[in-house]
Amino acid sequence: MSSEDPRPTSRIPGFYELPVRERIARLVEHGLLSPESAQLLTRGALPVEVADRMSENVLACHALPLSVGLNFRVNQRDYVVPMAVEEPSIVAAASNAARLVRISGGFVAEADPPIMTAQISLDGVPQPEQARARIHAEKARWLEAADRVIPSMVERGGGASDLEVRVLEPESGMLVVHVYVHVGDAMGANLVDTVAEYLAPLLVAEIGGEVGLRILSNLPLRRCVRVECQVSSEALGGDRLADRIVRASRFAELDVFRGVTHNKGIMNGVDAVALALGQDWRAIEAGAHAYASLSGRYRPLAVWTRSEDGVVGRLEMPLAVATVGGSTRVHAGVRAAFEILRVQDARELATVMAAVGLASNLAALKALAGEGIQKGHMKLHRRKEAASTEAGIERSERSGA
Repeated sequence: MSSEDPRPTSRIPGFYELPVRERIARLVEHGLLSPESAQLLTRGALPVEVADRMSENVLACHALPLSVGLNFRVNQRDYVVPMAVEEPSIVAAASNAARLVRISGGFVAEADPPIMTAQISLDGVPQPEQARARIHAEKARWLEAADRVIPSMVERGGGASDLEVRVLEPESGMLVVHVYVHVGDAMGANLVDTVAEYLAPLLVAEIGGEVGLRILSNLPLRRCVRVECQVSSEALGGDRLADRIVRASRFAELDVFRGVTHNKGIMNGVDAVALALGQDWRAIEAGAHAYASLSGRYRPLAVWTRSEDGVVGRLEMPLAVATVGGSTRVHAGVRAAFEILRVQDARELATVMAAVGLASNLAALKALAGEGIQKGHMKLHRRKEAASTEAGIERSERSGA
């Protein structure tokens, strides 16, 4: 991709110092937000009438702050990244880390094609090993059958791409069929569930047994994203801090208690973007932590190593995200968030979200390896507590207490 980037810059110095309305106005000035979307964000993006159609037993809309992460440059393109999260230090820290990475050229990322996994479990299959071989021998026929039930996706260039069978318990005849489906720019849950439910009775008719579960897996191993970045020791604050960041990363590799918190720091950023953009953050979380455990031992999703002039960070994780379907059309606030982010497809979205995760991880390690996490965190936390106190005073005044 060309280094020429006609997009608006993600460097907006002093943005955090502006009043809220001026921040929105600045995004309009930068061409990142239409005046219509700006008005929508100013007055609130989800009418309760729409919310009532989105969910069940709706009472009202439960709001989270919608912020933007700044300074992000991924694959030579700038991104202003919407983030929905109640913890102010997450947005501030990710933006600051992205600024440090930007000095060395930004993040470099790649995402696999959007392949999701449909699982079909079968019970009581006679001669399961022979059944497994039989299904594999007719793979092309089964993939054609899968495509018949999702013709619209096939027309858009997607569809069933591969199949595999595993015998889970020979004595009970339990086996599982995985059908891998290219789902385009969708998250893909409904598509792969449709495939699984269609193929299950056909498989039973072919090999015997009973239909078990028919549903997607939230561990999409063929839909991973990888991101890398470099940061100089000078930008970090010196060689000693660079060394301590690498040792902190090594701590996460060696100790599961630290590894979990290390990965939680990554998900601070990933989940905040997922919420802002209407993604299934529960599925993302489940897949990330399962992936961290694949070796049989819980591992960090991101690892930092020393380079000649600083540190190098690498993150890999499964990431099933969408730019179509779900809340992307229904929720006007999500539509406005996509307008700000300006990604073309689901794979590009995955690369940006992973970069935010790696930035969040860097920010946490830098703080922990330096002055500790509390100094910056508590400064912002006190501001939130002040808001809580003010809200309490207002409630008291209204109630006459």
